[in-house]
Amino acid sequence: MALSVVMPALEMAQETGKLLAWRKREGERVTKGEPLLEIETDKAVVEIEAPADGVLAGVTAHEGAVVPVGQTIAWLVQPGEAIPADVTASQTGRTHGSVPTTSGTDVGADPRVGPMEIKISPKARRLAQERGVDLATIKGSGPGGEIVADDILAAAGRTHGSAPTTSGIGVGADPRVGPSRIETLSSAARLMAERTTQSWTTVPHFFLTRDVDASALAAARETSPGITHTDRLVALVARALKKHPRMNRGNQDVNVAIAIAVDDAVVTGVIPRADTMALGDISARRKELTERARAGKLQPADITGATFTISNLGMYHVDAFTAIIVQPQAGILAVGAITDRVVAVDGKPAVRPTLTLTLSCDHRVVDGARGAMFLNDIAEAIRDPGPVR
Repeated sequence: MALSVVMPALEMAQETGKLLAWRKREGERVTKGEPLLEIETDKAVVEIEAPADGVLAGVTAHEGAVVPVGQTIAWLVQPGEAIPADVTASQTGRTHGSVPTTSGTDVGADPRVGPMEIKISPKARRLAQERGVDLATIKGSGPGGEIVADDILAAAGRTHGSAPTTSGIGVGADPRVGPSRIETLSSAARLMAERTTQSWTTVPHFFLTRDVDASALAAARETSPGITHTDRLVALVARALKKHPRMNRGNQDVNVAIAIAVDDAVVTGVIPRADTMALGDISARRKELTERARAGKLQPADITGATFTISNLGMYHVDAFTAIIVQPQAGILAVGAITDRVVAVDGKPAVRPTLTLTLSCDHRVVDGARGAMFLNDIAEAIRDPGPVR
């Protein structure tokens, strides 16, 4: 029986998704659970797995297409089976507003030939689309001749006559010139900018800050190889969220997201039911999320369902910062670096490793007193974490 492949809804209020790449060609056999396509949402690039065994048929969206959520973009059929007749006439050949790319092929083209044979990493493919690099002109430097991100950046630098910089303006470029000399934001960075702007302008933020003695946290790190401060903070924050359901926006499950830096953007990976997980399992999950995020292989379950977010910039030697809430969550915890500071201990100056926490709260959901009690519980847990499984 034919099974439709639709543009999935992975986020609240998501109306469309962008098709970045098909991982299978039309007419090719597909096994349930295999990567089938990559889509871009407001949060990340996500790999979508095949929902069943079958043959990919009736592909109606090319790479680069922006497709409404729920719209059929292909079918999985059994060998010899045709796609349903009532959709053949209305959907076959439609591009749904897609813009043809150098890496795409027309529906009906011979799947054995053409640019789809190019070996290219997902990150490199995104960069090529964003920067207008013709893949046919690139010789890959990766394993087996695979085109990697550095190949695209090098080609883009040659095209624009300068090396790209983090500011988006070529070295030596006149900042007064127009867009032809200015690199555009990547899709991930653009979407992140849109989401944070929306949150900052629509959510009434307020901020609470605490300096915490991190002696116990630092000591625990020394006795637990492989367990990072972020891992332990996820466990401690999850416990506190269970005691403060309003901070968890009333959700039964405590699903803690962690902010992960990728390219020139940030994505959030979710550790589900973190309050029930062993510390070692939290650490393993965090490592998996980080690896998949930086490889552009996040799964839908990796980015959905978060009820609270932790953003730790301590590894970048940032003392303190304030973070913007990820809607529809009620708060986000910003974590700075652990640094030695002079503090008063029993009325005398002493040096202690100290950590600054800044809690951003949605004032529509949490008032100052409730936010303060939640932050106090986290601070007390850091000072005396006790046995964490």
